[in-house]
Amino acid sequence: MADKPVRGLADVVAASTALSDVDGAAGRLYYRGYDIHDLAGRTSFEETVHLLVRGSLPTRAELDALTAELAEARTIGASAQAVLPYVTRSGTPMEALRTLVSALSVDDPDASDSGPEANRRKAIRLVAQMPLLVATYHAARTGGTLPDPVDDLGIAGNFLLQITGRRPDARTTEMFDECLVLHADHTMNASTFTARVVAATLSDMHSAITAAMGALRGPLHGGANEAVIKTLQSIEGGVDGVEPFVRKTLDSHGKLMGFGHRVYKTEDPRATHLRRMSEELAGITGDPSYYQMSRRMEEVVHDTKGLYPNVDFFAASVYYYLGIPIDLFTPVFAVSRMSGWTAHVIEQHLDNRLIRPDSEYIGERDQKWVPIEER
Repeated sequence: MADKPVRGLADVVAASTALSDVDGAAGRLYYRGYDIHDLAGRTSFEETVHLLVRGSLPTRAELDALTAELAEARTIGASAQAVLPYVTRSGTPMEALRTLVSALSVDDPDASDSGPEANRRKAIRLVAQMPLLVATYHAARTGGTLPDPVDDLGIAGNFLLQITGRRPDARTTEMFDECLVLHADHTMNASTFTARVVAATLSDMHSAITAAMGALRGPLHGGANEAVIKTLQSIEGGVDGVEPFVRKTLDSHGKLMGFGHRVYKTEDPRATHLRRMSEELAGITGDPSYYQMSRRMEEVVHDTKGLYPNVDFFAASVYYYLGIPIDLFTPVFAVSRMSGWTAHVIEQHLDNRLIRPDSEYIGERDQKWVPIEER
């Protein structure tokens, strides 16, 4: 009898990639061979987009050209604009944005071309369009006015401007830009795998990205950062209430979102940076409560279960301190991960083979058909 299949495809190599790599035992993450600790806080999100989509960290001239290309692509076509009023009436932000991403393909001049150059152009357009989609959706549902983008702010600064209605200061912009870098790619996660499966059928990039958005909407992939901040808000007594809450939750076999990871056996390297940003933003805002509660929860969970926080745990308080609405936390993840998703679609198309795993049949055998009157 064949070996039993591995549930969830754990440790099964599903593709070869030059985009990112994780060393779970050591807690290391690499983008095209660069350690995330070298990139985060030093490399802009735009530079990271160039690294993932175009294969290298850019020169100054290449970065200027990419920045201009992103600015030119910062527009939403007529089809997505036409769909917008319908998707803002009900449903979750991820449902709305999934539909809007799909609608973008109707007006994309390269929609039917999956060649390398067309894919790279579409990737840059999608990276530029995603933050604008989130901000446009938010303005539409709240009845607010969408501020015009400012050329000197880049993707991170313009997103904060258009979501909050206020021009962010330089340090706040730097920290959110670092958040985007940290979330840009992460090997064969659920949404990236979904995008590659769709791309492997030689379907188009927008179809693959729409499918990735659907995977991200699932609470076991996206949504953990939103669940973390809601958990912190539900705890009575502030820092003093954290330990009783954690122990009660664990004793009742409940789940605490933001802890543990399928790959990392030690601290998620992204959490290291996000913890520092949460502490700094707590000082800037004058509201240390969620940072202090997060730190206490981190201590109790580690002492009790030996688990480390993952990328979602401190991202929750960081996004909250930045003034991002809680139900947009997962869409913010998509703003960043669009760079990785599109790079993976490009890579899949360049060296493609249909992804078709086997399965183990566990149902009944040798069933005999009988007429409906005899059943």
